[in-house]
Amino acid sequence: MKMSNRFTMTRIIFAPIFFLLYFIPIWTHCFVRESVFILIPLLAFGEFTDFLDGFFARRHNEVSDFGKLFDPFADVVLHLTTLCCFMLPGYDKTVNSGLISPIVFLLIMYREFGMTFVRMIATKKGIAIAARKGGKFKTVLYVVVGFYCLFLESLTRLDVLPASFTALKLVATVLSICAVVACYSSFLDYLVHFGSVFSGEASDTGKK
Repeated sequence: MKMSNRFTMTRIIFAPIFFLLYFIPIWTHCFVRESVFILIPLLAFGEFTDFLDGFFARRHNEVSDFGKLFDPFADVVLHLTTLCCFMLPGYDKTVNSGLISPIVFLLIMYREFGMTFVRMIATKKGIAIAARKGGKFKTVLYVVVGFYCLFLESLTRLDVLPASFTALKLVATVLSICAVVACYSSFLDYLVHFGSVFSGEASDTGKK
């Protein structure tokens, strides 16, 4: 496997590991404080691999159609996993009953599934859809939301709750809504620029 794809695979591997390490302290009430110092660097390195795979792909001339599909797929796996964690109640359910609305999570999940479908249709026609600026911006917002929510959950696990915690939770809500707006804006942008991949698909479907 190419070096760039190895870094991409890292995000897929880290996703379930993050999920388990996030919830084990909640399920067992053990390693609560220690989990903070594992989850933060784990998520940080997972997100950093998104830079590393692109860097090595360009440096070693490993840019490929497979990589253009594998990279966003790995992003989706990691980001949906982390957002799912923050949608559910945290360690202290009295202060963190869920930092992300289930509606927000569903909207983001539907968008990502929709974009995956578009990429599948494009691949069928020999077109590899690379990330556009709008897609990269929504990814940045996913990362911001993920780290911000992890920061808030870390405060509860370290038992450091500021008086403004309720206001801080409101910021998480605003950021997640911004992520929804950004992800659907970028989705429409992809549909506009790659709408040609659907030409003939509707009629083909009707023949089945």
